[in-house]
Amino acid sequence: MKQRQGSQVRMPGQRPFELTEEELERRLDEMVDVTFSDLASEFLLMPTGSAFIRYTDFREAYEVLKSHTRAFEAFTPTVVRKALIENSRVLGVIRSILGMTAPEWAELARTELDSDITQGAARTLDRHCREDVEYVRSLSERDAERVTRVRQHGAVQPSRSKSLDRIDALVEIAVRSITQGAPREQEGVIHRLAKFDTEQGLASLRYAAIEHVPFAVLLYERYLGRPFAAHRDAVSELVGEVMENAIEERLRKAGVSYRKTGRAERIPGFGQAPDFCVPDEINPAVIIEAKITSDDGTARDKVARIKELETQRNEHVAAGLGRYEVVACIDGRGFRQRREDMRQLLRRLAGKVFTTATLDHLISHTRIRGFISK
Repeated sequence: MKQRQGSQVRMPGQRPFELTEEELERRLDEMVDVTFSDLASEFLLMPTGSAFIRYTDFREAYEVLKSHTRAFEAFTPTVVRKALIENSRVLGVIRSILGMTAPEWAELARTELDSDITQGAARTLDRHCREDVEYVRSLSERDAERVTRVRQHGAVQPSRSKSLDRIDALVEIAVRSITQGAPREQEGVIHRLAKFDTEQGLASLRYAAIEHVPFAVLLYERYLGRPFAAHRDAVSELVGEVMENAIEERLRKAGVSYRKTGRAERIPGFGQAPDFCVPDEINPAVIIEAKITSDDGTARDKVARIKELETQRNEHVAAGLGRYEVVACIDGRGFRQRREDMRQLLRRLAGKVFTTATLDHLISHTRIRGFISK
């Protein structure tokens, strides 16, 4: 039902993809505002990924470390290794006490212990320990079995697992650094260990563990980093997949045939490959580009990519290669920052711009509806 607002008549709840091209042109600025209002602040929601540790699991690992070390009274490499064998996520707890990223921790081990651990290896170990609570135990058991087999056959002493050696190096330098605490303060600089739980060495750590400070909570926040910054960096590649997964879910539920392209995949006839082709890339009726961004600069680049797909479509039409619909599925506050970009996007795609809030209308308001089989 139409609502009268002064001298203007406005269809409540209308979106640009519901309008004809003539209506869209007449109400373009209004539709920009409508689309902006639908954009979600996606930075509030992040995919967890397989390596994400929830607080309850982090707290469990913290308690394992605290128990083995007797509230950090017996904080030695040997004791920490035993805690790691019980729960691999202890590695993340140790890293949080240090207040370092995995690559920084690796660099400390390389510098102080001449370890061969690289930054990439440190990230890999860190991820394995997060994903599998028994990762270190499994490494240790396989190592022990290998030693037993070699000894039974009277061969030379086997080399130890490189991963275990690297974990040992990380543990050794962590224990040494935490035990020593921060050096005397110097004018103009501050040491990374000058934190309330490490500044005075083990005395600071013991105080944090036993004086009713919610230490595990603090460490978990530090582990996530600037709350969740470290985790956001770790899953940055998954953020864009949130929209793609949502599109796939709807296409599959409707029984729509589609082709999802791989990262950086080249498709014959397309200088720039879209994220989805419906029903396929040979004779598409619809192509879809899915983009999420919280940064206005990145949004500019992503809008340019979508516009390039529209230009490419026009070239295909001029060459007699068929006409297909170009659809954009976008989200994130970055797209709010450039009004003119959104005006151009809506105009060039004839309003076929969807957000997470309107994604349920994707099939019914595009040519995809002709491929529904369920």
